Amino acid sequence: MLLTNPHLVRCAYPAPLQQLLNVATAQESRRWLSGWRFQFSGPSPVWALPGLARQLGVAHISLKDESSRSPLASFKVLGAPVALLRLILRHWPDAGFLPTDLLAGRHAAQLKDWVVCSATDGNHGRALAAAAQSVGCRCVIVLHAQVSPEREAPIAALGAEIVRIAGNYDASVHEAARLAAENGWQVVSDTSYPGYEDVPRDVMQGYAVIADELWPADQAQALIPDYSHVILQGGVGGFAAGVLSYFWERLGAQRPVFVVVEPQQADCLYQSAQQGQAVATAGTVDSVMAGLACGEASPLAWRFLQPGIDFFMTVSDQAAVQAMGVLARGDAGDVPVLSGESGAAGLAGLQALAASTAWRDQVGLDDSSQVLLINTEGATAPTIYAELARCSAEQVLQAQADWLAR
Repeated sequence: MLLTNPHLVRCAYPAPLQQLLNVATAQESRRWLSGWRFQFSGPSPVWALPGLARQLGVAHISLKDESSRSPLASFKVLGAPVALLRLILRHWPDAGFLPTDLLAGRHAAQLKDWVVCSATDGNHGRALAAAAQSVGCRCVIVLHAQVSPEREAPIAALGAEIVRIAGNYDASVHEAARLAAENGWQVVSDTSYPGYEDVPRDVMQGYAVIADELWPADQAQALIPDYSHVILQGGVGGFAAGVLSYFWERLGAQRPVFVVVEPQQADCLYQSAQQGQAVATAGTVDSVMAGLACGEASPLAWRFLQPGIDFFMTVSDQAAVQAMGVLARGDAGDVPVLSGESGAAGLAGLQALAASTAWRDQVGLDDSSQVLLINTEGATAPTIYAELARCSAEQVLQAQADWLAR
């Protein structure tokens, strides 16, 4: 399904939104994380996919590859650590802590009894556990019934205490909030709810680092990325809001066309666009795209998405799995890319748009279009990845290395 956003506004970046998310804070967040041991050096790569662009009838496809950013293999490694650092700095405003010292564990003795807590589908919890391990505080992660043992194991390996519940992701968010209130812990969630916005805002600000890396350091006008379309994964909306906010502040009304993609059965943002407010999905929320299997839109993220996203669309699990294979094989001679279920959702959306003449016309997609996709994760659950992509993560990475060598 494809929905034109009836609430879209084409204007300069609104001041109230800029107070929440802005370029300056995104750049500060990027500096803080630059030397962290869970980040590889340098920005995540941007792959050109010219063969796929020809097949889909567009001029150019760029794929920013978050699977290559960190040993944690997910964009979430930008959100939770930034939010944890800002939470600590707010909690101890007079302690003189420096973010780099915190991530290096130099204040672990002072933080050892401090506890952070969050719900997760896997990647956010893993990133928070890594950040907590680095700063030296305790971490409790709430996992719902659909989180596989394979996704649980690396979170526990980073020292997090695991709490298992029945129910879905949204139930785990409520349970994390309940446990924190009962025990005096601090929630570090990537979704907002009434009375809880500061931390999700900081998480979203971390995600804006992805967009900051696309701009040249000298800010030369001629070098500004000339994307016509940006396709982003949905979830609760925080990732899309973080990236959108950066483009909107930089380019104002001239920003690209933004499309948000969700699973058919977890379409809370699509439903929110229809109803004009942040709402829950009526679907089962049981999707192979685990990172996008969210039933309730983040009200804070929705403040950005409602006026800023041009189109909302849904894709099937089958389409996402097919897109994983396209990227893994390097179809049409392109570089093979390791992309997990949620990571490939953006390509699945682009393929669906390109296949429909009506949809191409609706979103303005043609042979001059320059499309940006973001691969939000690699094989964060290697066994599941191998079953879906019909090849192992190691095979894809070897194929990528061979392609680059050629």
